[in-house]
Amino acid sequence: MTFKLGIIGAGNMAEAIARAAIDNGVLTPDQITAADPYQDRRDALAHIGIVTTEHNADVVRNCEQLMLAVKPQVWPKIVGDLSADLRDDQVVISIMTGIRAAKLCDDVGRPVRVVRVMPNTPVQVGAGMAGVALGEQAKPGDDELTLKIFNAGQSKAIAVPESLLDSVTAVSGSGPAYLFYLAEAMERGANDLGIDDPAEARQFVVQTLLGAARLLDESGLDPQELRRRVTSPNGTTQAAMEYLDAQHVPDAIVEAMRAGQRRSVELGSG
Repeated sequence: MTFKLGIIGAGNMAEAIARAAIDNGVLTPDQITAADPYQDRRDALAHIGIVTTEHNADVVRNCEQLMLAVKPQVWPKIVGDLSADLRDDQVVISIMTGIRAAKLCDDVGRPVRVVRVMPNTPVQVGAGMAGVALGEQAKPGDDELTLKIFNAGQSKAIAVPESLLDSVTAVSGSGPAYLFYLAEAMERGANDLGIDDPAEARQFVVQTLLGAARLLDESGLDPQELRRRVTSPNGTTQAAMEYLDAQHVPDAIVEAMRAGQRRSVELGSG
């Protein structure tokens, strides 16, 4: 039996991607197969109707497109499974951070039609953001299924040159952590300001961030204008913004993103 999509590595990200593809009609469960060494992860995907196996080679031999959903450090352990059975007509979708398409080809030992993806964790709630890039050996249109999968539901995907994936990693790949970092600080601030109930503090912070993100998305206005509209002259928000500027917070955020980009480049360099 030939499956439309085979997945190696059935972790939480792979499960979220598969669920989104199924829930939004991109693929049906019987069009997907997955391999993972752990029974509990195979069970999680089998529960939604996906055929699973513990053998990577079974997936490679029986799918049209192959998704590599393992951590980069696992790649050297599984490359042999691809080298033996990968066909020239197969497209390999890689969500492994930092591993360039050219390196993947070198490791396999021959040209491979690679589509690289940098997703982020909100895909687990159907609201992910992904950059999608064709490798040098890929053909035009090889990313068609990938773009459909990562645009499923409320998620979004943008096709970019592979040279930009390190930047995408710093912006949207790591981006959720920046928001969580802000949320942590805001919850601590809420507690310090007398909102002692953790559930209430969490609700004030979460709903504020959700609403602000929705306003930014739906208003059509840029963030500077939206911030201006909140900031009354000599008001409370202005006092807060002046303090953040004095602490060079905007510059720190940009430099943090640069650090993330540099690390992505380092990972890709071996």
